[in-house]
Amino acid sequence: MRGRSRSFPCPLYKNVPLSLAFSPRIFSEVANFKPDIIHASSPGIMVFGALMIAKLLSVPIVMSYHTHVPIYIPRYTFSWLVKPMWMIIKFLHRAADLTLVPSTAIARDLQEARVTAANKIRIWNKGVDSESFHPRFRNHEMRLRLSNNEPDKPLIIHVGRIGVEKSLDFLKLIMDRLPEARIAFIGDGPYRPELERIFSGMPAVFTGMLQGEELSQAYASGDIFLMPSESETLGLVVLEAMSSGIPVVAARAGGIPEIIPEDLEGKTGFLFNPRDIEDCLSKIVPLLSSRELREVVGKAAREETEKYGWKAATSKIRNEQYNAAIWFWRKKRAQMLRPVQWLLRPFLRSPEINYG
Repeated sequence: MRGRSRSFPCPLYKNVPLSLAFSPRIFSEVANFKPDIIHASSPGIMVFGALMIAKLLSVPIVMSYHTHVPIYIPRYTFSWLVKPMWMIIKFLHRAADLTLVPSTAIARDLQEARVTAANKIRIWNKGVDSESFHPRFRNHEMRLRLSNNEPDKPLIIHVGRIGVEKSLDFLKLIMDRLPEARIAFIGDGPYRPELERIFSGMPAVFTGMLQGEELSQAYASGDIFLMPSESETLGLVVLEAMSSGIPVVAARAGGIPEIIPEDLEGKTGFLFNPRDIEDCLSKIVPLLSSRELREVVGKAAREETEKYGWKAATSKIRNEQYNAAIWFWRKKRAQMLRPVQWLLRPFLRSPEINYG
């Protein structure tokens, strides 16, 4: 399906184009495709275009909520914008037939904010590609690259967008206490120049964006994956690290505790209280001190992520959640047509039949 729409640069990410994704040609292409349902990612600009197309074509629409924007706003711009942002989110998701969220923590936040009806919010446990992210991709050359040619030193890695909301400055405080360790940041973002300045003179490597086998090698070649972010709706990078067979040490926040629940802490990964240096170090130091412990936790993490296969996730959304969205859409349409049917009822009565 082909179609074009004008775009403009994102104010916070100049290299990321934004588009409403709505034009006569796009509308025509979608109409000719005759979809049974439309699935849009929210919040974002394109979701408005998807919503317009769904309403014009009278097609059910599902919105999956991926980025918890109200939390990010105070870190990037003015706090007074949080309330208008919630209003926009409410407008979008009340217009949707079903809202999918990646964790119960986010579902709870949306319910408390009364974004939409509680029964229209469902959990979508996204999958991880366990073949692309696998311990077999551990690679000596990649470890040399990530450790700045010191492969025998303990290596901590972080993968993800480098944004101020990710609490990456916290890692400087951790690395100050681990003089023998090395850290590698895989990813890019607007906070990268500032983070490079913060880590100036320290054993830190910034690779920029990696993709394909290089990314798989980067995950598998570290000793520990460290995630300080407090705003992850799910934490897909945590799943990818676990699938790669390396221990995860992550902040106990957002959707992460659903990946490493309380009964599995210390077995498939470790959680620490956000911004708590001592708590974080108490989880990192034993791992860095014991290769055997890293291997045991990494193996258990790999086994745990096999539950998050794409096949199971896709089957659930196709067979359960899309059907639920269609049911809600049909119910809403029937409710909207009821007044019209009531008004037309006198004119639509069946003629009486005389059997005499």
